[in-house]
Amino acid sequence: MTSTGLYKELNYVNASRQNRLRYARLVLNNLSLLPELIDILCMVNDKNSCRAAWILEFVCIDNIYSITPHLNKFTNNLKHIYLDSAVRPVSKICCLIAKAYCLQTSNPIKDVLTQIHKELIIEACFDWMISNHKVAAKVHAMETLFLFGHENNTWIHNELAIILQREFYEQSAGYKSRAKGILKRIKK
Repeated sequence: MTSTGLYKELNYVNASRQNRLRYARLVLNNLSLLPELIDILCMVNDKNSCRAAWILEFVCIDNIYSITPHLNKFTNNLKHIYLDSAVRPVSKICCLIAKAYCLQTSNPIKDVLTQIHKELIIEACFDWMISNHKVAAKVHAMETLFLFGHENNTWIHNELAIILQREFYEQSAGYKSRAKGILKRIKK
């Protein structure tokens, strides 16, 4: 499949897990499609942007290191992603990046993730936390912030705790449950 064919194929992607897995395997089997997928994701006002986010999420779940060569483009465009159906998978990708970065062993993410990349991810996650996004996006964002907050960045944990405590009573049970857990982990 060519990269222009990928855009057309995204018209057939739906929210079913099986369908998203099928298209993720297509990209995983031909990683030369990954830059095009990220380009489509960055077309934030296009209907296929959200579909590209769904596919990229499944690609990264299967192989988080595949995004490594594309971290500049991915992180530089985080601030532009605003649709809920794109924010949730993108916030999960950020969480997967943070988890890979925080591993004790050396890995491609740890080797290439720069301070600028981290700052862009942190900024986007804080924006998603204080914006009117769904709980799933906020849950992934809070986990990402918690993980990056361990790196001598106590200000991240302080700001995250303030946001979690401020919004605690206005949010759903799922948010409250995760927020309680994060707050306990921050206090340790």
